[in-house]
Amino acid sequence: MTVTADTTATDRVTPAERIAVRCVDSDVHPVPRRGELVDYIPEPWRSKYFRSHRVGEQIFYDAPDYAHSYAMRVDSFPADGEFACSDPDLALKQLIMEAGSDIAILEPIHGEMRIPEATAAFCTATNLWLANHWLDAHNNWHERWRGSICVAIEDPASAVAEIETWAGHPYMAQILIKAEPRPSWGDPCYDPVWAAATKHDLVISCHLARGQFETLPIPPVGFPSYNHDFMCSYSLLAANQVMSLIFDGVFDRFPTLRIVFIEHAFTWILPLMWRMDALYEARKSWLDIKRKPSEYVKEHIKFTTQPLDYPEDKTELMRAFEWMECEKILLYSSDYPHWTFDDPRWLVKHLPEHAREAVMFRNGIQTYHLPDTVPALEGQVRVF
Repeated sequence: MTVTADTTATDRVTPAERIAVRCVDSDVHPVPRRGELVDYIPEPWRSKYFRSHRVGEQIFYDAPDYAHSYAMRVDSFPADGEFACSDPDLALKQLIMEAGSDIAILEPIHGEMRIPEATAAFCTATNLWLANHWLDAHNNWHERWRGSICVAIEDPASAVAEIETWAGHPYMAQILIKAEPRPSWGDPCYDPVWAAATKHDLVISCHLARGQFETLPIPPVGFPSYNHDFMCSYSLLAANQVMSLIFDGVFDRFPTLRIVFIEHAFTWILPLMWRMDALYEARKSWLDIKRKPSEYVKEHIKFTTQPLDYPEDKTELMRAFEWMECEKILLYSSDYPHWTFDDPRWLVKHLPEHAREAVMFRNGIQTYHLPDTVPALEGQVRVF
């Protein structure tokens, strides 16, 4: 017998009946309520860094409706006045019950500080907060949430320590890093992080971040002027990391390593694969990698569907999907609770029919090692 998701603290019982997973959302952003996170930050960083100076507005490039709703869905703010996606029950209602996602990968947007140790301290706090406020039995009674082990890639030793701490947690599904820190990922300094990920068979996902000052993604010509060119620059950042991973031999050193680029767009990967393959054929004798670059992409790298580049002529998008073999490299994502939210019932209609199941749930189950069934919730919308 199924139960509804409209429960109270006294009747949060995991249903015995299970249903097949038909939608895995790989990009959902929970946010702490005011005051929830601070006590988790380890000392001395809590007192000497995060509480020692006033922090004002830190956004550098405003989204179109930032002043109105912080670039969030206006209906995702809970009634208690807290921030969007700070209430697990409201997120369950909107994302699972009403939109139809079956499992959601939670990715707290931990910031990039100028001091690596401070970023690492913030990641430690974020992981504790997520485990205690979203992945606990009270808030994950329905078993629909999966968490991310947030790590500071620029501090490999602390990153490995966090991975070792959380790798055995039943609801931690991935390792979450940022792409901004230098040098690029092909540098051997990151090898301990890749080794820890492959040791525990955890996928490493990279979500865009704004960073601070010189940690912002900077195109070769300098800082962008507006939000729109700033957002496009994330794809340039991801493209550079893809090339570094491949040409610097990371996937040859770690043949089971898996990488997901979240919210960096994806249509650019098709011409990049063509270009890398052409250079590989012309300079094969000078390169140490063992296969065509496009083969590494299709075996080791995935991208999330949001943001979806949508041309006026839909046939152009369909051709791009076919040429890049989207069923091998795409994961559905909604970007909840942002205003750019892609409802899974809308997104699935824009995929080639043969790729719909792979993109919407099969790739997600495989990538994050998810169960293929979840507890049934009465009244939940189904995408398939």
